Amino acid sequence: MEDHKTEWLPHLTNEVVADAHGNLLDAYALSLEGWRRGLTLRWHVKDSEKFSEMLTWFVDKPGQLFSLSYKERTHYFFRTRGDKVTNEAVIIGKDKEKTKQTLQNAGVRVPEGKQFSEGKTDEEIVHYASSIGYPVVLKPTDGSFGRGVISNITSSGELEHSLSYLRTELNYKDVIIEQYIPGEEYRLYVVENEVIGAINRIPPNVIGDGVNSLKALIELKNEERSLNPRLVSCPITVNQECIDFIGRKGYTLETVPEKDEQVFLSAKSNISIGGDPIDVLDVLPQVVKDTAINAIKAVDGLSHGAVDLIIHNDRNINEAVFVIELNPTAQIGAILYPMSGKSRDVPAAIIDYYFPETKNMKVDRTKTFFDFHDVLDPLQSRDASVTTVTPSPMDKIYSKKYTVSGEVQDLGYHRGLRKHAFERYLHGFVMNLENGDIEVVVAGTDPEMVDDFKNGLWEDEERATVIEVQEATYDEPIKVGFEIKADLKTQLEELKLYKQELEETELAMKKAEVQRRKFYESLSWRATKPIRLVGAIIKRLSK
Repeated sequence: MEDHKTEWLPHLTNEVVADAHGNLLDAYALSLEGWRRGLTLRWHVKDSEKFSEMLTWFVDKPGQLFSLSYKERTHYFFRTRGDKVTNEAVIIGKDKEKTKQTLQNAGVRVPEGKQFSEGKTDEEIVHYASSIGYPVVLKPTDGSFGRGVISNITSSGELEHSLSYLRTELNYKDVIIEQYIPGEEYRLYVVENEVIGAINRIPPNVIGDGVNSLKALIELKNEERSLNPRLVSCPITVNQECIDFIGRKGYTLETVPEKDEQVFLSAKSNISIGGDPIDVLDVLPQVVKDTAINAIKAVDGLSHGAVDLIIHNDRNINEAVFVIELNPTAQIGAILYPMSGKSRDVPAAIIDYYFPETKNMKVDRTKTFFDFHDVLDPLQSRDASVTTVTPSPMDKIYSKKYTVSGEVQDLGYHRGLRKHAFERYLHGFVMNLENGDIEVVVAGTDPEMVDDFKNGLWEDEERATVIEVQEATYDEPIKVGFEIKADLKTQLEELKLYKQELEETELAMKKAEVQRRKFYESLSWRATKPIRLVGAIIKRLSK
C-alpha cells in the first residue's frame, strides 16, 4: 500500500463527517462551518420559494439545500453554491460551449473546439476534427463525472468508432470535439480573487510491489481509499473499460507489476471513478492561479467555484494553461481530503465571503458537530419542509467521561441519564461496554453542571445498581444532543419500548374518541343545544 503524507483539518475528522459521504459531504462541511460560528442553520426541501428560484433544473434531495442566518440576514445554499452565484452563471457553467465562448471572449486560453448538435452528421464532425488536427477529445455537451469523455483520439477511424459508441450506445446526441492537450489535470477552487485550494487529479492507478497482481493491488488501493471520507464513496471500478485500457498496454488483471511500477487503469482523471487527488496549492506557479481567477471573473455573477484546467507538457508555462470547465456547484471533498498533501479549508473561505463579520470569531471548531441524519429525517419522511439545527455552544466547552460499573446496562437507566443531561443543558452519549460497564460522556459550557451530572449517575436505584464511577477528561468532538449508543440488543429493546409507548398513545386516543362520541350523543348534550345556540347569537351580537 502506498505511503502518503496527509494533513487533514483537525475540525473535520473522519468521526465528524462519518454520516455525510458522497455529495452530502460538501453541503455538510459548509453548513457545519457556519453553524459552528453561531449562525442559524436550517435545512430545506425544494418547496420553499427561494430554492425554487435557485434550482429550476435540479432534482431535490434532502441534505443539499440549507440556509444560514446572522441577525436579519439570510443566505441560501445548494451544496457549495450560495445565492451570490446567479442562475445565469450556473447556466453558463452547465453548458460547455457557452463556457468556452465566455472564456475566449475574456482572453482565457481554452482548447480549440466546437459543439455539434444532434442534427449534425458524423461525417461533418470527422471533417472538423481533421481541420483542427489529431489527437482530439470527444465528449457530450452535458456529461459529468467523466461520463462519455473519450480522449486522445488519434485518427478518423478511431473517431468514427467513438462517435458511434457515444451517440448510439450511450445516447449522447449533442457532442463536443476539441483539441487534446497532453498534460496534467488540476482543479482549483477560487473565492473572489484568491485560489483557496488546488489538487492535481491523477487517473486511477496502482503501484506495483512485485508480489501482488493488478487485481489484488486495486483491492488494496480501494481499502486505502475507504479510510478517506471523500474517496470512500468512489473506489476504483474494475469494468470492461478498465480491462480494455490495461489490455492495450499488455496487462491483464492477473499481471504482477514490478516493484514501484506505476500502472494506470484509465485515461480519465475524475476522482469519482477512482482518480487520486494530490494537494498542490503551495507548488503551483502563480500564472496558473491567475488563470483560474480570471476564468471565474470572466463569468458575470460567478464569485466562487471550481476551475478545471490542464497544463500542457511541452509549452512554456505562460502559454501552457488551458481551462477545460467551470463548476459553480463544485464538489470540494477532494480538496478537503487529498490522498497526500494538506487539506485546504474551502468551507471557511466561503463562509468568510458570505458572512465577513464572523471571519475573526474565536471559536473552537474541534469541539462540536451535529447529527446529520437526525436533522434530515423529517425532510426525508416529508414530515417537514424545514428543520432548524440546535444552536452550537459558543462558549468554552467542558467535557468529562464517566465509566460506571455495576448493573447499569438497563435501557430505562440510560434514558434517565439522557433526561439528567437535558436538565443540565449538557450534550454527550451513553454507551455499553463489553465488560458490563457503561461509558458516559457529557459536555457543556458550565463546568459545574458537567461535574454535577455525576450525582445523577447514582440516583436511579430502581433500574440500576451503581458500584463505582471513575472520571476522566474527554477531548474528542461532541455531537450536540444526548445519544444512547446502542448495540443490537439495546436497539431492539428501545424499539420495543417505542412501540409500546406508541400503542399506549393510540389506545388512549381511541378511548378519548369513544368518550367524545358518547358525550355528543348523550341526552343532556342534545337537550341543551337550543341554549347553546342562543348563547352563541348573544356573543356574536355583543362584539
